[in-house]
Amino acid sequence: MSEDLEKIKKFAKNMRKDILDMSLAAGAKSSHFGGALSIVEIVATIFSNIIRLDPTDPLWEDRDRFILSKGHACLAYYSALSEIGYIKKEELQSFEKDESNLLGHPIINKNLGIEFSNGSLGMGLSLGIGLSLSSKKKKKDFKVYVILGDGECNEGSVWEAAMSAAHLKLDNLHVVLDRNNFQQTGSNADIMDLKNLVEKWKSFGWHTEEIDGHNINEILNFFKKSNKIKLPKIAIANTIKGKGFSFSENNNDWHHSILTKKNYDSAVKELDIE
Repeated sequence: MSEDLEKIKKFAKNMRKDILDMSLAAGAKSSHFGGALSIVEIVATIFSNIIRLDPTDPLWEDRDRFILSKGHACLAYYSALSEIGYIKKEELQSFEKDESNLLGHPIINKNLGIEFSNGSLGMGLSLGIGLSLSSKKKKKDFKVYVILGDGECNEGSVWEAAMSAAHLKLDNLHVVLDRNNFQQTGSNADIMDLKNLVEKWKSFGWHTEEIDGHNINEILNFFKKSNKIKLPKIAIANTIKGKGFSFSENNNDWHHSILTKKNYDSAVKELDIE
């Protein structure tokens, strides 16, 4: 387990550096910085330890599937795909540039490991349900991993999907809900208070756990333990928007902002890259 933890920690640190590099490379174009940083440990755990992929074949039919429903957090997604070798490091520098494959929301490109286009919130869980159902219908054993945003849960489609997953007994569906307590224009509490998300998801028939979304051990234990449970499963992950850098943590100005060279340099110092 200790080797796994060290591997994931290194993966997460590399992801934060990639996110900085992509945001700086975007120049005058702003990036969804804060919401990407809040899911780094979650995505790092999935891609470095949990998800079953073939590093040499992104189109392997029996691969597990990953869906970033909160598509604006794509910096984390692109970084993870680069860390496993699907996207070349130099291609990360094309983020948000003309004719790039790496735009401000994911655009389907299975050769790069991007399973679906996502930008309209509330759609990713429904996509995940379709995949989970297809896995069972085709008698495959691939699993489906979905990351939802907490502000995204304002969408009614999320709750229709939640009800469907339990009804269909989709025990191959694993969801992490990034609860960073903010959305684009303010705090969730002010805009649409979600109150007790753990009890809500339990009431829809899901196996539900509350975890620290930056504690790799807790994230890892959720995935390992929940594999044996014959229900769709969700972790309500308490996170910090902009996690990792003092200027961005819990600062909703960094939902979508331009990263300056000054910000970049101070962040690299905090990251302490060797």
